[in-house]
Amino acid sequence: MTTRRTFLNTAMGLALAARLPAARAAAYDLIIRGGRVIDPSVGLDAVRDVGIAGGRIAAVAVDIGDDADEVLDASGRIVAPGLIDIHTHAARDAEGPALALRDGVTGFVDAGSAGADNIDAIAEVIRAAPQTGCALVHIARTGVVSDGELNDLDAANVALAQGAIARHRDIVAGVKIRLSAEVTGPNDLEALRRAQEAVRPFGLPVMAHVGQNYSPMRAILPLLKRGDIVTHMYAPPPHAILDEDGQLFPEVAAARRRGVIFDFGNGRFGHFTWEMIERSVEQGFWPDTISTDWNIMSSTSGVVDFPNCMSRFLLVGMPLADVIACATTNAARCFGIFEDRGTLNVGAPADIAIMELREGEFEFVDNYEGTRIGRERLFPSATVLGGRVVG
Repeated sequence: MTTRRTFLNTAMGLALAARLPAARAAAYDLIIRGGRVIDPSVGLDAVRDVGIAGGRIAAVAVDIGDDADEVLDASGRIVAPGLIDIHTHAARDAEGPALALRDGVTGFVDAGSAGADNIDAIAEVIRAAPQTGCALVHIARTGVVSDGELNDLDAANVALAQGAIARHRDIVAGVKIRLSAEVTGPNDLEALRRAQEAVRPFGLPVMAHVGQNYSPMRAILPLLKRGDIVTHMYAPPPHAILDEDGQLFPEVAAARRRGVIFDFGNGRFGHFTWEMIERSVEQGFWPDTISTDWNIMSSTSGVVDFPNCMSRFLLVGMPLADVIACATTNAARCFGIFEDRGTLNVGAPADIAIMELREGEFEFVDNYEGTRIGRERLFPSATVLGGRVVG
C-alpha cells in the first residue's frame, strides 16, 4: 500500500533524477592508440591515434585521449588502411574470405576462379564474406582447368560471359584471362579480343595473367586498354616484359603511360623470379599494385600471407610507404567497389590493417626456389573491419 510519505519520497527522487545530466556516450567506439600511421592516400607517416565512431574514421591526430568504449594499443606497430588484394582465389572455398581477413585483407578480388558456368557459387561466397569482395569472371566458361581452359576457343563464349556479368552485376567487376601458352596455345590473342568484347558494354577492366605466353608481350599489350591489369608482371621468359638482354621493352613502359596497370601477383608456380624483379626495378619499373594469388592453402606455400608478399619489395629497396600504397590506395583505384577504401581519411569506412615490422634475417623464396635474405618482414598483427576488431 502506497503511503503519503512513500509517494512524496518517490516524487522527490524522480524530480532529482530529472535534474541530473544524462549518461554521456563515449566520443569514440574504438581508439587505436600510438601506432605508426601510414596512409599513402594523404601522405601521412607519423605516430598518431585513430578514433573510430559509427564504423567510420572519426579522427586521426596526436593524443585524442581515451574517451572510447575500447582502446587498442598499437605502440610499435604500423597502422595502415585495410589491405586490398586484387588477385586472389579466396572465394573458391567458403572459409577463404574469413581466413584472408585475419591477415589484414579487408577487400579482395577473386580473379577468375570461375567462368560463366560456375560463377554463381563464387558469387554466393562473396556475398556471404565478412569483408568487401568482388569477382572477375573468366572468359573461359569453365573457369580455370588444369589442362588449359582456352585450348578450345569455343570455351571463350562472349555471350555467356556477358550474361554472367549481368546476372551478378553487384559482384562481377571485370573479366580474367590466362595467357600462358599451356592454357591457350595459339588462341591467346583471339581469346583476349573476346574478353575485351565481353566487358565493353559494361565499361569494366580485363585482368590478363601473363607468363610464358604463346605470343610476345609486344602483341598482347596493344589489346589492353586504360584500367586493364597485367598480373604476374615479373614472370620470366619466354615473352616476358624484358628482352633477351634484360632491358624493358618500350611497349611495356608505353602501356603504363596510357593507363595499363602492372600487378605483382606472387603465386606459387612460374610467376616471378628474383632476377626479373631486380632487373626491372633497376630500370625503375616497380609494381603499381602488389597482390598474392592467394588461396586457402597459401599459408603452407611461399605466399604465406599478404604482408609476407609485400615484404619482398622492402628487400629490393621499395620504401615502406610505397609498399603499403601498392596494397591499399593503388589497389583501391583499380575497381569501383573499393572507391571509398584504401584510406584512413576522416569519414572513410574504418577498415584497418595493423602490422608489425620485424627486423632480423628472413628468407624469401621465388617461384623457382631462388632465395633472398631480407632484413625486414611485415607480419599481420590485428584487423579492424567496419570499426570492430576481428580475430
